[in-house]
Amino acid sequence: QVQLVESGGGFVQAGGSLRLSCEASGLTFRRYAMGWFRQAPGKEREFVATINSSGGGTYYGDSVKGRFTISRDNAKSTVYLQMSSLKPDDTAVYYCSATHRPMSVAKNEYDYWGQGTQVTVSS
Repeated sequence: QVQLVESGGGFVQAGGSLRLSCEASGLTFRRYAMGWFRQAPGKEREFVATINSSGGGTYYGDSVKGRFTISRDNAKSTVYLQMSSLKPDDTAVYYCSATHRPMSVAKNEYDYWGQGTQVTVSS
């Protein structure tokens, strides 16, 4: 059974930083590209960042480019999202996801999802 478990969310003031983690089990982690998405109340789930299976390639959504960094540790089956210069607009539930395809920005191309972790940024 595949599980993706996010952690590291919380409450932070604008301009602050948080690091999200997502630990995977039940799959051969090094064979999967990983992604982070987010969903704010009343809005659709939005692409944030993706990383390829080796960690050598990354891609970011325009709204987070230059502020967020995705990385992975295949030995720990864990993907990270380092978030800096946080803004109130970054407030959302953040989801980790895995795809057997190459990196993708499309949520319907991801096979597995975590339960999400809440990030709240106050002004």
